[in-house]
Amino acid sequence: MRRALALLFVALALPALAQDGTTAEGAARAARRLREAAQLLDAAEGSRDRLAALTQTVRAYEDGLGLMRDTLRRVAEDKARLQADLDARRAEIAGLLAALQSMGETPEPVLMLHPSGALDTARAGMLLADVAPALQARAEGLRAELETLSAIEQTQAEAEQTLRDGLLSVQTARADLAAAAADRTDLPRAFTEDPVATALLMASTETLDAFAAGLGQTVDQRLATPPDTATARAGTLPLPVEGTILRRPGEPDPAGVARPGLVLSAEPRALVTMPVTATLRFRGPLLDYGTVAILEPAPGTLFVLAGLAQVFGDAGEILPEGTPLGMMGGETPDADAMLTGQVPVGGSARTESLYLEVRNADGPVDPGTWFRLD
Repeated sequence: MRRALALLFVALALPALAQDGTTAEGAARAARRLREAAQLLDAAEGSRDRLAALTQTVRAYEDGLGLMRDTLRRVAEDKARLQADLDARRAEIAGLLAALQSMGETPEPVLMLHPSGALDTARAGMLLADVAPALQARAEGLRAELETLSAIEQTQAEAEQTLRDGLLSVQTARADLAAAAADRTDLPRAFTEDPVATALLMASTETLDAFAAGLGQTVDQRLATPPDTATARAGTLPLPVEGTILRRPGEPDPAGVARPGLVLSAEPRALVTMPVTATLRFRGPLLDYGTVAILEPAPGTLFVLAGLAQVFGDAGEILPEGTPLGMMGGETPDADAMLTGQVPVGGSARTESLYLEVRNADGPVDPGTWFRLD
C-alpha cells in the first residue's frame, strides 16, 4: 500500500518525458520546414537567380507556416481534451490521495491488525494485496497523462515562438521577391503595348468577352512569336496558387452570380506563379473583377486571373513557367491573432479568392481542359 501511495505522489510530481508522436512529429516537421526556409532566404542574397531563389523561399515559408498553424491547432485540441479529462477526475484523485495519505500515516503494526481478530486481519491483508496493483496501475496511468500534458505545453511554447519567427521572416521574403520581380530587365517580349489603345478599350467595354475580343487593338508592335509549350500539356497544368476549388464553372456565388471559370480560395498574401510559359497580355483593374492578369499560353488561348493584389511584369513580356506572377491580397494575421483563435486555421484560413477563366476564340471553355483539378 505504501508503495502504491508513493507511486501516486511521484505521478503528480514528475515532469513530462513523452508526448503523442503524431503531434510532436508534426511540430518538428513544421519547424524543420521553416528552418529550411530561413536558410533559403539567407542563400537568396548571393544567388545568381535571385528571383527563383526567393520564389522557392516564399513557397517554403508558406508550406512551413501552414503546417505549423495546423500543428498548433492539434496541440491546442489535445491539451484541452486532456486537461478536461484531468479536471473531471479532480475530485476522484483528491479523494484517493486523501484515503491513501490517511492510510500511509497509520503505523504499520496497527495497519496490519484487525479488531475482529486474526481471521479478519488475514482477510484485510488479502484485500490490500488485491487493491495495491490496481492503485499502482491507476497511479501509472495518471503519471503518463501528466507527462503527456507537460510535453504538450512544452511543444506548444516552442511551436509558438517558431511561428512568430516565421511570420516575420516571410514578410521580408515577400518584400524581397516583389522588389526582385520589379527589377527584371531580361525578359523577352512578344510585343510592345499601345497604352492609349489599352485605356480606350478599358473605357469602352462593359464585359470580359468584349475586352478579350479587343485585346489585339492594344498591340503597338509585334517583336517575337512566343513558344507554345502549353498545348501539349493541356489538362495537366498546375493551378497558379496553392489553395482549394471554392466554386466550379457555372456554380453561383452567394449573390447568385454564376461565372464560367473557377474560384480558388487561397491564403492572404499567397504567391501566384506562372503555370506555364505565357505572354502577359494585360495587367490592371478591369470592370468588377478587381486586379486582373491575362495570359496567352498558346495562340488564341487566354487565361484570365482576377483578384490579385499585385501583378509582376508588363504587358507584352513573356513570363517563364514557375516564376512569380503576383500575390493575393489581404493581410497575414499576426501570431497573437492566430494563437488566441481570432482567425481561422487550416482550410478555413484561405480567405482570399482567385478567379480563373480560360477562353479561346469562341469564348469561355472548361478550365479542366487545361488545368489539373484533382
